[in-house]
Amino acid sequence: MVTRDGISHHAHEEGHLSDRAAVLRAAVLGANDGLLSTASLVVGVAAASASRSQVLTAGIAGLVAGALSMAVGEWSSVSSQRDAELADLDKERLEINKSPDAERHELAGIYRKRGLTADLADAVAVELSAGDAVRHHARDELGLDVDNLSLPAQAAGVSALSFAVGAVIPIVAVSIASASLRVAAGVASALIGLAILGALGARFGGADWRRPTLRVVIGGAITLLVSFVIGRAIGASV
Repeated sequence: MVTRDGISHHAHEEGHLSDRAAVLRAAVLGANDGLLSTASLVVGVAAASASRSQVLTAGIAGLVAGALSMAVGEWSSVSSQRDAELADLDKERLEINKSPDAERHELAGIYRKRGLTADLADAVAVELSAGDAVRHHARDELGLDVDNLSLPAQAAGVSALSFAVGAVIPIVAVSIASASLRVAAGVASALIGLAILGALGARFGGADWRRPTLRVVIGGAITLLVSFVIGRAIGASV
């Protein structure tokens, strides 16, 4: 924008991922679960010398069951969290209506602990309490954003979808591989996918990607090895 003095001024805008980081990280973790659990399943079944149709049936069944299980689990967990958040807001609203002066002093005390002088803290508390007092108490006293409460449906949907996306990777890999390479394809696709997802998870968590990636790959390799050994043993004994 150009002002009357002829100087161009640009609006200062910052893009933050903080509002989306939790959802993105949950999606990465869901995909990680779907990838490893389904890969372990198809590798174990393939190690038992099962046919392609049997391996795919097991993989698809694992995808559906796992995605639905993740959705129900997240729905229940996040619904409980949202219920607690709403209960806290109702309690705070009741306390503000019952004892507005005491709640205002409590808010001022929070600001004093953050470094404001007593007079300024009192002035800020009075100013904010004159507006949406519940909003400010929720944010500064309870650590809640009234516009960003937990969303059970979103959590369930993200978990189910991300699990399914992760699960598809080993299913596709074993479906296009020959019988002799089926186990190797499942293992390779899982380890490569785990490495990518481990790096992404570390990125969203703000950590260095190398150690978390190595950790998840090693853990995945051990899981796949155990599944392979069990599948081979069962296949040999049946």
